[in-house]
Amino acid sequence: MKMLRTLTLSIVAAACIGSVQAQGLRAEVGKPLQQAGELLRQGKAREALAKVREAEAVGGKSAAEQLTIDRMKAAAAQRAGDTATAIQALEGIAARSGGSELGQVAEQLASAYAQQRNNGKASEWLNKAIAAGNNGASVKQLQAYLQGASGDYAAIARDAAAAVNAAEQAGRRPDEGELLRLADAQQRTGNNAGYSATLEKLLVYYPKKDYWNAHLARLPRKPGFGDRLALDVMRLRLASGTLAKTEEFMEMAQLSLQAGLPAEALRIVDQGYKAGLLGTGAEAARHQRLKDLAVKQLAEQKNAIAGQANDAAAEKDGNELVRVGNAYVSLGEVDKGIGLIEKGIAKGGLKRPEDAKLRLGVAQLQSPKLKAKGVQTLRSVGGTDGAADIARLWIVVGRE
Repeated sequence: MKMLRTLTLSIVAAACIGSVQAQGLRAEVGKPLQQAGELLRQGKAREALAKVREAEAVGGKSAAEQLTIDRMKAAAAQRAGDTATAIQALEGIAARSGGSELGQVAEQLASAYAQQRNNGKASEWLNKAIAAGNNGASVKQLQAYLQGASGDYAAIARDAAAAVNAAEQAGRRPDEGELLRLADAQQRTGNNAGYSATLEKLLVYYPKKDYWNAHLARLPRKPGFGDRLALDVMRLRLASGTLAKTEEFMEMAQLSLQAGLPAEALRIVDQGYKAGLLGTGAEAARHQRLKDLAVKQLAEQKNAIAGQANDAAAEKDGNELVRVGNAYVSLGEVDKGIGLIEKGIAKGGLKRPEDAKLRLGVAQLQSPKLKAKGVQTLRSVGGTDGAADIARLWIVVGRE
């Protein structure tokens, strides 16, 4: 990355020609500077720098003459790749500058010192640029570079978190680069909880497959995360397009069967066949057996589910109503399933009330007329065992 910002030729020309005309630079100073400006226009930076030195050799220079010389010298030296000379000239300009001009010159000095790997001086001038009110994107980029070069990832995390929070409070989407910078700093400092939270923010604002993969790979390893939610993680993988391996399709279908959801299992197997991941190779017969089992269990469930619903209604608690309602949703009878889950929640006595709200919210997302209500339900899911994490991610899926 080229750290030293370019001084544009229009600025140089204004500094030289404008000063000659408006401030009356002496001819022995103004003429070589004008020639230097013309040489810069022609791309002859070293020749331009030589002309600047002619002007610099003149004795008895006024403050205006010296400032004009320094500006032209900085531009010519920068174009010629002479960083040390550019720094000398820029420091001369900074000594005579204030306000916004000082902020810009200080940033250029910070960039020049960074090119020389003098990060101490670079940080010093960068702080002066910020103090002078220069908080532009290039300053933030240079600040991140210097912090990274120093290994001060705690500082990087603080600065990036502040930028992300400021954007959110202003109702703006945080910059993706700031989120990535924050995530990297949190990971390097061992802030696992913060890193997971930032990955989730990346999904909220930039739902890319890479971020889904990273977050869903970590989620089951979160302290206290319930093993019973493994199928939920795989559902999110499927919904986000990150379920991509033969063994993943097989595992998900098997988990669905174990959960008493053969209709879901069959859909997973069918998608695996359609994607060319199942039904081929040495394991093709095993894939077919799994499919046959799903078909068999699905037929059995369709014959039995109405009776199961009646039995569930007679139970003292709502656990079976939630289970049967979820099965109806899996069968495609979404509204009927939602009604049973709601009755189960209302009846109470649930072993896992947050799971029941999760099932209800996901089911409501599948009903166009209840989608907004589903988001509200999912936001109400609490706990620390993973159900709330899964619920928040389904809200992200529901927005896509």
